[in-house]
Amino acid sequence: MAEDSNEPLEAVGIETVLAADISDEQILTDIKALLDPLDGLTDGKITIPDELSILPLRDWIIFPVIVTPMGVGRESSVQMVNQSVVGDNRIIGTVAMKDPSVENPGITDIYDIGTAVAVRMMHQLPDGLRLIVQGTTRFKILETLQTEPYLRVKVEAIPEPDVPDEDAIKVEALKRSIISLFQKAVNLSSDLQDDSANFVNNITEPGVLADLIAAQMPRFTTEEKQKILATIPILERMQTLVGLLAREVQVLEISSKVESDVNTEMGKTQRDYYLREQMKAIQRELGESDDRGDEILELRMAIDDAEMPEEAFKAANRELDRLQRMSPGAPEYTVSRTYLDWLIAIPWAVKTLDNLDIKSVKKILDADHAGLEKVKDRVLEYLSVRKFKADGFARQPILCLVGPPGVGKTSLSLGIAHNAAAL
Repeated sequence: MAEDSNEPLEAVGIETVLAADISDEQILTDIKALLDPLDGLTDGKITIPDELSILPLRDWIIFPVIVTPMGVGRESSVQMVNQSVVGDNRIIGTVAMKDPSVENPGITDIYDIGTAVAVRMMHQLPDGLRLIVQGTTRFKILETLQTEPYLRVKVEAIPEPDVPDEDAIKVEALKRSIISLFQKAVNLSSDLQDDSANFVNNITEPGVLADLIAAQMPRFTTEEKQKILATIPILERMQTLVGLLAREVQVLEISSKVESDVNTEMGKTQRDYYLREQMKAIQRELGESDDRGDEILELRMAIDDAEMPEEAFKAANRELDRLQRMSPGAPEYTVSRTYLDWLIAIPWAVKTLDNLDIKSVKKILDADHAGLEKVKDRVLEYLSVRKFKADGFARQPILCLVGPPGVGKTSLSLGIAHNAAAL
């Protein structure tokens, strides 16, 4: 029931709400029996008594002028509604709970600003009551009169204030902004019905407009709706609503863009798959071999097995995708293939144990290379630093051997790699 979950039913019409529970004849009988005593409530001059019985609501706010079905399931609340109807006092107070998990809310568990509602129709069900209520006006709780079996309080009705002349232009501007933002939200959100954007153009009262739109927004939290309900001045109420609507529209626009991007990417992937399958079918019809496809597959497997770092792996796959789109006769094909072979051939995951015995290295360098004292000293200096800084992070400069052809650059490098250390 709505008081346990406090989710208003989707249908608003009396027949729709009750048709599954009672017959048409019973509907007419109940409507006549319940609305006859309410004739004084239908002329727009509803009088709010100074004392009200309170119906706590979970995760739900009822605004003035809103007509909505609701369910009542808690035993104490059922008793309260029954006594109110029997006493010909169709006005009860609805107040949102601060913490919806509280099972038996007290006066400290509800907000101090609520909405007085007129019970327009009631039907008894096995698990509680089904009501149709109409919000009338805001009220403020002044004093607690009773806590058992249900809450009863002394209240002060809060009439809808007039708009000062100096705020008229601001209010009109805010009204247009609210209507525009609400229509955008309706167009972007699947939670709002399309025809919801039309009725707001016919509302002339700015306070009523703010309340109706706030009640329509399913993504507003209970705290946000309560803030709008508790904001009495029209200008401040509309400013609060504009901020909430602007945020909601921004979220909806981002969600719509993300969804559109995902659909576009999925469409591109499906299109590429379809075209590749067509290309394979054409090649089979022409009797062409699929050796190139096998070549690409072998390269991709070799890249996966090379244990490359992340950046190198991305670069290799990017180049392979580029190679796959090239014609084998293109001049760049050989360059791209050579680059891939070079990336695959690098021993990314192969490590050797460095030989940092300085005396042994010096002996090998002197035996293999006569002269070149400065070069050999620089190599020994480099290895000494490596040996001294064996643990932790150490800067590793790259040795660069410079000189004309035939002076021993290559032989010295090979000697270092094979006989001294794997640098």
